[in-house]
Amino acid sequence: MPTEESRADIDAARAGDQAAFARLVEQTYGDVFLLAARLTRNHHDAFDVVQDAYLRAYRGLIDFRGEARFTTWLHRITVNCANTLIAKRRRNQCDQIQEDVLDTTRDRHPEGRFSDAEFSSELLEALDELPLNLRAVVVLRDVFDLPHSDIGKQLGISPAAAKVRLHRGRKRLRTTIETNQAMVDRRTTDTANEARHAV
Repeated sequence: MPTEESRADIDAARAGDQAAFARLVEQTYGDVFLLAARLTRNHHDAFDVVQDAYLRAYRGLIDFRGEARFTTWLHRITVNCANTLIAKRRRNQCDQIQEDVLDTTRDRHPEGRFSDAEFSSELLEALDELPLNLRAVVVLRDVFDLPHSDIGKQLGISPAAAKVRLHRGRKRLRTTIETNQAMVDRRTTDTANEARHAV
């Protein structure tokens, strides 16, 4: 729930107070970056998404009426910005940039949470293969622990649709992980057989 102070900052920012908006950015940056990083799976792209999201939020704040929580509204903007960037990246057929080496002081930076999260590398790779509409639901549910109703609000879909997408996303994650693991096991067995025959 927003505090009285954050409500005051939202009202002040809507009236054009840049310092109030800067405080809102400071309060929400960590979660917004984590969401962008999970959706794009790339630090460079996540920074671009976050920058675009806050720019759109600043420009659109005058129209923010408070029907949804500020963070819900901001997360929806972030998801839309990620969708736009990923679609553009696919159109340009760009290769995915490898993950940056994090600064040694990453504990002080929200982006450090991206690589420190509880997900295994296998799960992260499988998550990267999900279509964005499924990935967004999985991230909002399993990283941000949001209920289906809030996920629906952020993505502009019904809670029932969010539940269906979550089920499909988790099912595809399991299938991808199992397939990848079977391939690893097969390669390991083949290598062992080759080594045995070489002796």
